[in-house]
Amino acid sequence: MQFSSRRRKFTNNSQTELYSHPLQFYGQPPLENISLTEFETFAVERLKLLKTIDNLGVSYLKLSEQYTKKLTAESKALNFLYRPEADDRKPPSGPTEQEKRRKDHISHFILRLAYCQTEDLRRWFIQQEVDLFRFRFNDLHPKQKLEFLHRNNLQYDTISVEERKALSDKLVNSSYAVSGVTVEDQDFYKVPFQDALDLVRSRKVYLKAGYVYIPHQDIVTIVLNDFRTRLSKALALTARSLPAVHSDERLQPLLNHLSHAYVGQDYSIQKNVGKISLEQIDSLSGKSFPLCMRQVHQGLRENHHLRHGGRMQYGLFLKGIGLSLEQALQFWRSEFIKGKVDADKFDKAYAYSVRHMFGKEGKRTDYTPYSCMKVILSNAPSQGDHHGCPFRHSEPELLKQKLQVYKVSPSGIIQILELVKGMHYQLACQKYFELTHNVEEASFSLNHPNQYFIESQKVLGGGRDIKRETEAPLKPQENSTKAPSEAPEAAANTQDVAEMTEELDSFFQDA
Repeated sequence: MQFSSRRRKFTNNSQTELYSHPLQFYGQPPLENISLTEFETFAVERLKLLKTIDNLGVSYLKLSEQYTKKLTAESKALNFLYRPEADDRKPPSGPTEQEKRRKDHISHFILRLAYCQTEDLRRWFIQQEVDLFRFRFNDLHPKQKLEFLHRNNLQYDTISVEERKALSDKLVNSSYAVSGVTVEDQDFYKVPFQDALDLVRSRKVYLKAGYVYIPHQDIVTIVLNDFRTRLSKALALTARSLPAVHSDERLQPLLNHLSHAYVGQDYSIQKNVGKISLEQIDSLSGKSFPLCMRQVHQGLRENHHLRHGGRMQYGLFLKGIGLSLEQALQFWRSEFIKGKVDADKFDKAYAYSVRHMFGKEGKRTDYTPYSCMKVILSNAPSQGDHHGCPFRHSEPELLKQKLQVYKVSPSGIIQILELVKGMHYQLACQKYFELTHNVEEASFSLNHPNQYFIESQKVLGGGRDIKRETEAPLKPQENSTKAPSEAPEAAANTQDVAEMTEELDSFFQDA
């Protein structure tokens, strides 16, 4: 008992020291015990913050006024805000600054576990964490920056007054935003050039005999390089310990889901049921469906059949925009019997899977529509499939042809293809929304096909919900090439694993 008491006292003291400064390199892992609920909440909220940083970095110049304003607002909303002048007095509402720093520390290490698994995940995580670190470091007062350097053993030497005077002209000519007056008023650091390659590459510093002379305000570049190197090494070490972590059956499904988790609204049917009629679907597909759903709808109308991936992606989307189970059965049956599937075969082979989507068969799970991340990352389409994300899975030339058919302007197509080239698929879809709805800048960050539909209806209807029309039979469609029918798909994994996965999906979607 005495040992335990001393351990707790030591932990508390070390945490107080660790959280005494508003910024850290995350060199020391958290030592305390936390609940699984807190573990999940911290992870999801940090993931929201990093995804916001990713989106803002493409939409705005980093550290611009708009970028800073939006990131500050998101940090505040998620209780990650760092205020350099803040003390630890209890605020009128919400957590203290100390509690925010604790949350930041723990959540960083949780996401390390999730994002150390592949090279692509590591690269994405490092980039977002570096951008977050840059944002916070630039918000520090000069005195706090110097304190941070000393706390982390970045003891770069400042040049003497005599050397500074001797090199004054060269420092003014080679250093960005430095004049003869400011040379006298600020310190310059003498740093090995390999520690400041970004500054050397952009010719912002004076280089002499293997050393660069860096003004105090540019020292952030050195700190960022150090942070990037430390984090990269730490992720490699974390990856080695994954087998031990994955042996914990509570954590493995959670960590696997975090790397591609959707953290927004679930757009479940309970909120929208009965809001559309079957005869509205064709017109809505051209006006308010995202490109992924417009594509799969067109494939269904042309071939009167979809494979399992297309049925799941499109069926859950239709469920989310308001189709009831009865409407869904009528919709799929009426389309499939125009092809090679008669009514009896549909009832035997396909009706079960439709009822299963609505939680009326099997484990009675009420499935929610796919998020953008799930469409992009899971079950890539093969030849003959129509599902997936057109911005992710289509060849650029084919995507260009589709956009031309849908009357996107040539300049708009160029903008979309540039975003696709940079692998910003959701931002490409958002740009498609802006171009097809004549909106200068969307007021939302696109994360879900059903979000696209709702935002489209807001724009087209002036903020009003769509009006439900009288139910009527589907209009006859012109027959074309028919795809072969399929047998019903097999069931999934074991019940325990499936239930745990569904619980985690529900958690992320409700977060």
